[in-house]
Formats: sequence, structure tokens, C-alpha cells
Amino acid sequence: MTEDTTKMALITGASRGLGLALARRLAAEGWTLIIDARGAEDLEAARVELADLTHVVAIPGDVTDDEHRRSLAGAVRELGGLDALVNNASILGPSPQPVLLDYPLETLEEVYRANTLAPLALIQALRHDLKPGSRILNVTSDAAVEPYEGWGGYGSSKAALEQLSNILAAENPDLRVYRVDPGDMRTRMQQEAFPDEDISDRPLPEESVPGLVELLTGDLPSGRYEARALIHVNEG
Repeated sequence: MTEDTTKMALITGASRGLGLALARRLAAEGWTLIIDARGAEDLEAARVELADLTHVVAIPGDVTDDEHRRSLAGAVRELGGLDALVNNASILGPSPQPVLLDYPLETLEEVYRANTLAPLALIQALRHDLKPGSRILNVTSDAAVEPYEGWGGYGSSKAALEQLSNILAAENPDLRVYRVDPGDMRTRMQQEAFPDEDISDRPLPEESVPGLVELLTGDLPSGRYEARALIHVNEG
């Protein structure tokens, strides 16, 4: 009897953009996948595509919702535990983004709920289903560390996620907890952030995926990484 060495990942926000690009790569490499997104139709299209390559479970819903997180945790349990959790789902907030002095606080609460609290809540829900040495990738942004005007809501929510990740790693040395900046990408969120700009010069999300895969499969310690910098280091 041979040991089952199939790895399993949960990727949030996997119906398009970076999440879908990563799901495609992992599916091609034989990972079992659980994917979610708010848009059920787009998520089902992603599931159908990925199912040609691997076993995939798609659960539509919002990661800020308790019941949805319980459904994700239940699916993980049924499949025997998790090797990787990729907290990719997030929201930008208003577009164009207001300066902080004009930022509606109720909207800022929604941004923090999606970008900061939901990833931690999902980790908490999955804490007993993480296999030894599991990887947690919390997708962040350069807006978390740079003082870009007009990015106070999204940027501060990602900065808070980074510090949560940092402390989580210190408290759980048996896990690999990564905060990873994929860089500017040609995605719907990027277009929403710059509604009047042509973003066709931005790299496609697929160009950041190899760096994420390096974190999922390599031997790097917990910490903050830039996805495309990891690619260049490996090529060098």
C-alpha cells in the first residue's frame, strides 16, 4: 500500500486574477484544491476548467461570513487536512479611493473585515486541520508599507494583516507563515484602483505565480517576500 502524497490547498478569491492563476498552476502539478469566491458563476467556470486537471471543490461565498468559513473548514476536514492556505480574497474599497480624512468609517470597517479579520478568522477555523509544516500565504501589497496618497484604507488593512502574520509566525514556529506581495498586476482590482488609467502594461498575474509556488514548496522561513523577486533570485 503506497502513501498518498497528494497535497491539498485552499485558495480564497480563486475565480479570477492571481487566485485563479495560482489554482491553475497547482492543479497542473496535481494538488487537490478547495477554491472560493463571491461570484458563484465565475467560480463554477473556474471549477469546470480545473476539474480537467485535478480534484477540486468549489464553495461560493464571502470569507467575511461565519457560515461560509465553516463550510470551507468542513470541506478541508473531509479531504483529510490542509497543506497550504492562500488568503488571497480581498476588497479594494471605494473607487476612486478617498483620502483618510474623507474615508467613510463604516466602509473602512468593511475593508478591514475582508482584508484583515477574515484571513485570521479562516486560519482560526482551520487550526486543527493544518498538517505539520503547513504553509499559510497571506497576500499583501506594497501599499502596506509605502505611504501612497489615497491608499489609506486598503493599505492600512494590508499593513494590519502583515503584522498579524508576523506575530502568528512567532507564535507558531511549526508553521510557515508568509506575507507575500505579488506586485502590480493586470487584474480587475488594479483597474478599479486606477479607473481612468490604461493598465495594459502591468504584468499578468501568471508572472507572480512562480514566486508563490516557491513559498508553497521550497524551504524559505516565515517572513515577508515579493513574489517576482523570488523568481529573479531563483533564476540568478
